[in-house]
Amino acid sequence: MNSILPEKPYDALIATITSTYDQGRLRAVQAVNVQLLETYWQIGRHIVEFEQAGSAKAGYGKSLIKQLATDLTLRFGKGFSRSNLVYMRQLYKYYPKSQKPSHQLSWSHYVELLKIDNALERGFYEKQAVHERWSVPELKRQKNSALFLRLAASTDKEGILRLAQQGQLIEQPGDLLREPYVFEFLKIPEPYRVSELQLETLLCDHLQQFLLELSKGFTYVGRQYRITLNNTHYKVDLVFYHRILRCFVLIDLKINEVQHHDIGQMNLYLGYFANEENIEGDNPPIGIILSRHKDELLVEYATYQMNSQLFVQKYQLYLPNVEDLRRELGLTLQEAQT
Repeated sequence: MNSILPEKPYDALIATITSTYDQGRLRAVQAVNVQLLETYWQIGRHIVEFEQAGSAKAGYGKSLIKQLATDLTLRFGKGFSRSNLVYMRQLYKYYPKSQKPSHQLSWSHYVELLKIDNALERGFYEKQAVHERWSVPELKRQKNSALFLRLAASTDKEGILRLAQQGQLIEQPGDLLREPYVFEFLKIPEPYRVSELQLETLLCDHLQQFLLELSKGFTYVGRQYRITLNNTHYKVDLVFYHRILRCFVLIDLKINEVQHHDIGQMNLYLGYFANEENIEGDNPPIGIILSRHKDELLVEYATYQMNSQLFVQKYQLYLPNVEDLRRELGLTLQEAQT
């Protein structure tokens, strides 16, 4: 049946109603989330206050959560499992009234955050999840890859506290760096046998996860980006543009140890982009050579008095040893207090 209404005005009406409905539905979901977090926080408060009042004593105290789970599930149905009640209690314990949880994150986000015992680490992931609008799977992935510990390992006590309070701020080239970068999402079986081109292809095939690992602000430009000097062709493995720092970021991948000529070549790329690709408003380009191994002394001498925008960083194909990183963090904090 044909519409008797003018097509264009009617289409505009449909679009307006659709937009209004979508916005209203989003606000409804957000309102439900706010109320759910508030309710769970209050339930956690009731449990803690009951315990602190001495009402949960001896054997009964040990089985309080279990008994509550049984009775509340019979009364209300799903949502009151033993583990959920434990997290509600933790929500109140970890987030007192003056530091209530952010309503920008869901209960599922907070379940993941509440699994982190260390307050500094938990604060970082909460701030970062809000800033970068991480989904729950993205939050899980960053936790599993020990992002906070990797960032904290390369900074001082003040930097660690700043990470916990503000998240990762991107204000200068060095803020982009992580050590090591972790590409476990490629799922390359051990022992790995990939060429540089295969690694590059895999990273581009998993571009969303790769961008998440690189940190916020990266926009993909291209791979095997060709530049020509005096009829000689060169190719940059990966080129990105960083929206926050307003500059190109060039990445070269190495499966073996970085050599001095690799650093010289990256410096050439940086010079080319600064003079030939930058437009008004662009800042100097940044170069990152990602390698499985690096000789710190060689890198120091090879970059002597060279472009300060050039960095050599390690990557690994499997998840890092979290306990080793946590130990390093503890030593950093301990040394800062002595």
